[in-house]
Amino acid sequence: MDGKQSAATMAPPTTPTNPVAQLQVQFKELETGFRAWLAKQPTAVEAAVVTATSAAQGAFIGALMGSLTSDAAIPTPPPNAPGFNPQAMASLKQAQAFTGGPLVQARNFAVMTGTNAGISCVMRRIRGVEDMQSSMVAAFGSGAMFSLVSGMGGPNQALNAVTSGLFFSLVQGGIFKVSEKFSQPPAEDMLYSHTKGMLTSLGLQNYEKNFKKGLLNDATLPLLTDSALRDVKIPPGPRLLILDHIQRNPDLVKR
Repeated sequence: MDGKQSAATMAPPTTPTNPVAQLQVQFKELETGFRAWLAKQPTAVEAAVVTATSAAQGAFIGALMGSLTSDAAIPTPPPNAPGFNPQAMASLKQAQAFTGGPLVQARNFAVMTGTNAGISCVMRRIRGVEDMQSSMVAAFGSGAMFSLVSGMGGPNQALNAVTSGLFFSLVQGGIFKVSEKFSQPPAEDMLYSHTKGMLTSLGLQNYEKNFKKGLLNDATLPLLTDSALRDVKIPPGPRLLILDHIQRNPDLVKR
C-alpha cells in the first residue's frame, strides 16, 4: 500500500493539452518559417509565390460570391437580337463582371488579388517600404488586369484598362489616407515604422519588443550589427535575416 502511494506521489503530473492551441502554435511556426524562407529568395521567386497564393485566395472568395449571386446573373443577348444596341452591350458586360457565375467571379478575383499582391511585393522589395505610392501602383495594375480579363467597358480595351486602373488607384489612395488618418500610431511608435515594416516582411514581428527595449529605432537601422542584435536577445537566425535585409536595401546602405 505504501509502495503504491509513493509511486503515485513520484509520478509527474499530467498537464491537459489543448489540441486547438497546439495546432495554432504549429501553424504559427510554419508561417514564420515560410516567411523567413521567402524573404531570402530572389524577388522573382517571392513575387511568384505571393501572386499564386493571393490568386488562390481571391479565386475562393470570387467563387463563393459567384455562387451566392448566380441567380442574379445577367444573360447576354445574341448580337442579332431585336433592338440590339452596342452601347447597351458595353454596359451589360460591365454589370456581368460583378454578377457572373462562380467560375467567372473566381477568375476575375484571382487576377485582381494576384496582380495586386505581386506588384506590392515587387514594390516593397525595390523601395523597402509599404506606403501609399506602392499601394496605388499595385491597385492600378490590379484594376487594369481586372478590366482586361472581365471585358468590362467599351470596345477600346486599352482605354478601359487605363480608366479602370486609375479608378482602382484613386480608390485605394483614398482608402489608404483615411485608414492612415484614423489609425495614427503613438509618437513613440512612429520612430519604429520602418523597423516594424521590416520585421513584418521577414515574419519576425515577434521581435519588435526587443528593438523597442534596446531603443533600436528607424534611425539606427543602417548602424545595426550582429552584436547589437545579440544584446537585445535576438536569436542567430533572425539576426542573419535582419542584417541580410539591411544589406540588400539600397536606401539603408546609402544612409
